[in-house]
Amino acid sequence: MTAARSERRATHHTTHHQGATMETTDLRRVIEQQLALSHKLRARIRELEDSRSAPLAIVGMGLRLPGGLTTPEDYWDFLLGDGDAVGAIPGDRPGLRAVHAPGGPRPGRSYVDRAGFLDAVDRFDPAFFGISQREAEVLDPQQRLLLETSWEAMERAGIPVRRHDRLPAGVFVGLMTSDYGDRLAHREDTRAAIDPYYGTGGGHAMAAGRVAYVMGLSGPAVTMDTACSSSLVALHGAARSLRSGECRYALVGGANVFFSPDLMVSLCQSRALAPDGRSKAFLDSADGYGRGEGVGTVVLMRLADAEAEGRPVLAVLRGTAVNHDGASSGLTVPNGPAQAEVVRAALADAGVAPEEVGYVEAHGTGTSLGDPIEAGALDGVLGSGAPARPAPLALGTVKARIGHLESAAGIAGLIKVVLMLRAGRIPASSPERDGPLNHLIPWQRMKLHVPRRTEDWPDGYGGRRVAGISALGMSGTNAHAVLESYRPAPADAVAGPLPAAPAAGTAPRPELITLSARHPESLAALVDRTVTHLRQTPGDRLAPVCATLREGRAAFEHRIAVTGGSAGELADALARSQEARRRGGTMPPAAVRLRLGPDRVLIEKGLNDVLTSFPSLRSDGDATDEAGTVFRRLLCGFGLRAEEGRALPASAANVAEVSWDGGAAPLLNRVPEAAPGLLLEALAELFRAGADLRLHGLRGPGTRLDGDLPTYPFRHRSCWIDEPAPGGADGPAHGPADAGTATADATADAAAATADAAAGTAAAGAGGEDALAAVTAFLGEELARIMRTEEQADPALSFLDAGGDSFTAMQLTVAIEERYQVEVPVDEVDIELPLSDLFERLGRCILDNSAQEDGS
Repeated sequence: MTAARSERRATHHTTHHQGATMETTDLRRVIEQQLALSHKLRARIRELEDSRSAPLAIVGMGLRLPGGLTTPEDYWDFLLGDGDAVGAIPGDRPGLRAVHAPGGPRPGRSYVDRAGFLDAVDRFDPAFFGISQREAEVLDPQQRLLLETSWEAMERAGIPVRRHDRLPAGVFVGLMTSDYGDRLAHREDTRAAIDPYYGTGGGHAMAAGRVAYVMGLSGPAVTMDTACSSSLVALHGAARSLRSGECRYALVGGANVFFSPDLMVSLCQSRALAPDGRSKAFLDSADGYGRGEGVGTVVLMRLADAEAEGRPVLAVLRGTAVNHDGASSGLTVPNGPAQAEVVRAALADAGVAPEEVGYVEAHGTGTSLGDPIEAGALDGVLGSGAPARPAPLALGTVKARIGHLESAAGIAGLIKVVLMLRAGRIPASSPERDGPLNHLIPWQRMKLHVPRRTEDWPDGYGGRRVAGISALGMSGTNAHAVLESYRPAPADAVAGPLPAAPAAGTAPRPELITLSARHPESLAALVDRTVTHLRQTPGDRLAPVCATLREGRAAFEHRIAVTGGSAGELADALARSQEARRRGGTMPPAAVRLRLGPDRVLIEKGLNDVLTSFPSLRSDGDATDEAGTVFRRLLCGFGLRAEEGRALPASAANVAEVSWDGGAAPLLNRVPEAAPGLLLEALAELFRAGADLRLHGLRGPGTRLDGDLPTYPFRHRSCWIDEPAPGGADGPAHGPADAGTATADATADAAAATADAAAGTAAAGAGGEDALAAVTAFLGEELARIMRTEEQADPALSFLDAGGDSFTAMQLTVAIEERYQVEVPVDEVDIELPLSDLFERLGRCILDNSAQEDGS
């Protein structure tokens, strides 16, 4: 009994001890799991916090500014000078001229006859963007210029715009007015002149939407209107969108082109404008602002992504902020405390201390009320309000040079700041000859400095260059952004080490350049510009230039491709090559065939030389995979789908080649060292044949794209509606276009005669080739008349690329019905078909229906 009890006690003790041990183990496991989870949660919180303030990179810029400035290089040269771009009202703005009356404000009159005007705003290349002449004439020039500057900014960023790729890019545009469409208002023939393009030609929403549509961008597309702060508010919206992951790239733009005299008159009634048309910011002579026109676009992305993709980082956007004046002393009256608040908020978003900011691009409209308020707000935060400041805060504004661009003022100032940060120099806003600084601002008590001549970035900032930019909207909406010059890490861990220099006595690594355009004239102009650039390119910059041209540009119908080992060789090859081969559609990737010979040793040696010259093409499986498999993988990486072709005979000169319907090119011959050059020659031939190649694998490790190359040369033509004659007299709805209207009417008469002849032929023998040719000729002429083009579209283009849309398709079907008494549903007009195929399809439909009616 006692023994049994002892045993039970022992068993109980053991069980209890084991249970306690298990409980302790389980508890330890739970604690470890909770600690691990806690670490993960903290890491995730840090990641989210970092993403909310992640630095952003400006990687591309495009612009059109007063004074004929069309490139960032032009702009910087202008800023280093001391002139301004203010001029007389152009002759194509009769309304602005008609309301001018010198002197003080008078009802219905403007006392201003000078501003910063853009050149040739009637000019546009509608065919490049797939827009018909008819639509382009009604299209607000602000939209047209945004398309051009956006395209150029993307090219400078090295981002190819392939419409059907649906690039994850957002569009954020600042816009204040859209009065070009007023030219069709207040006429007796207004309703007759209005078509569906009137609704899409203007309107703020269409500005961002059209850029996204034409370029095939899938991110947010938003137009913002906060008056003079619009484009900087758009920058703030883009920064938030990028950081939240809504898009990978963001185009930020601003546009301001004015046609109606109404706003000019209104601003004069409130004495907001300077009589001489010049903004004299922070000067004693400040007496109002001078208006200016301009359009600009920048491309942004997260800095980490830009570095990973090897983009040209022009500057880093650290932080942005937006607020409103709130209950101030007036809707349009500046509010100093609100301005100080928005600067502090932008600094907090940027993680930058006030004393680290060396320069501010001020709003600086040049009014006796606004300038002292803004100077006081900036000094309170960044000047005297930052006791540790190593030097007075430099202050300036580009408005004194090009005018106040209103909704585009922020983007003009932003691009100026980017150029300053890159160069490390501060241009003067107003030279000494413009007179003394504003005596209403207590400069002696402020840590502010207004440079009157170009200066180097001040010392004392530890090598950092940080700048701010302000924009204050008449609506009361304020914006501020903080930027910093880009300082790449000494060793780029993301892009990898730079490729080793070739050994002495060895040939330089070969390079491939591809150029293309939608028209032979544009291709010739692009070749000339590229040759000039190559002649000035040092050897260590050749790889970035070639990589950008071949992988950072969209491919068009007219093409040139050359190879060479130096900038001089490539320039000479381009200068000699005047061929521009027209592609008949895109070459089917399945048509590429890889043919190999039996000499596996030579193939292996040649393949090794290729992978040595282009290390980015290497893959983990190269060492174990069969040579044919590796070659096919390489071709697939270039955007091709390679099939295995017939083996090459042992006696053949080449041991590997690629062929396609209509062509072939060697990949390897019996000299393995020639393999890298042969690969590039083969790719050049494929490019000329129309292949849609993806050539990023040719870029060497550590090679960044070049953002300062020639951009696409547009073929500009006048796309314009003449302004009605002043005084209320009705004039023709179109100027140059009306001259074309008479031509279009004559074309319509000729088309009608052609249609009648075609109809008679069709009745005599439906389905005959002569009848089909007559009908397709009518369709081409009718489409040209509908779209108001001087010549028929290229039959190789699709209906969409030729500028057609649903409205054009509807008008074409109506014309068919009127001429042939045949009903063709709009769905039959397939906008993706080449015009030649579409016209043949429609022609057979017309002839078949005509024959059926004749038979009945």
